[in-house]
Formats: sequence, structure tokens, C-alpha cells
Amino acid sequence: MTLWSAFSDRNLKIRLTGIRSLMPECKVTVDAGVCRFKTVVEAVGDDMMNVTFKIRSECPAIRQMAKELKEPMEVFDALRLPFSENPVYCAASRNINHSACPIPSAIIKAAEVAADLGLKRDVCFRIE
Repeated sequence: MTLWSAFSDRNLKIRLTGIRSLMPECKVTVDAGVCRFKTVVEAVGDDMMNVTFKIRSECPAIRQMAKELKEPMEVFDALRLPFSENPVYCAASRNINHSACPIPSAIIKAAEVAADLGLKRDVCFRIE
């Protein structure tokens, strides 16, 4: 075995066995407030700047909205401004009847982190 083939085989093995761990992931757990519905948003980024979501929610409106989100979604679509052109907020406006719902923002934050464009840091509202 030549040095090159040993090196190539080792790299291939690392790429094949470690590919899942190299893909950025983000999990956001949301207690939406007064409605008491819990939602978990999981986002996984890939090397093509796409993000795939897995959204589990007790809220029927969020479950319906999740069905409308394109899979995979280009991360810059998920981060698109203005809000009126953002596909996450567009799907939310068609399905959610509460404009203060924090779930669309959580989905966008998860996409940002899964694409390595943001840091994993908690977001908090304190209502006083």
C-alpha cells in the first residue's frame, strides 16, 4: 500500500463515517406562552447552504404551517427580508391566527444556526 492510498482511504473513511457529525444541527424548544402549546424545531444544514426542518408541535396551526415549508429550504430563503417575502412568515400568515406567535421566529433562528450563520444562544421574552 502506498502512502497516498493509505491517506486517501483514511480520508474517505472519515468523510463517510463522520458526515453526519459534520452537518450543523440546531434544536429549538419553544413554550409559546398562554396557549401552552409546546413546539420543537430541529434544523439540519448541509454543505449546499440548504436547511431541512423537523417540526413537532402540539399546535394544529403550526403542524399545518410546517407541511407548507419547502424541504430542503435554501437558508437565504429562510432568512429573507422583508418579512412579507419570507417563506416561513408567508406560511405562518396563511396558517396561524396569532400574530405574536414566536414559532416562526424560532424556525428562522434554527435555520440560521444550522447554516453556521448564527450562534447557539437562547432567546428570551420576559413579560412583566
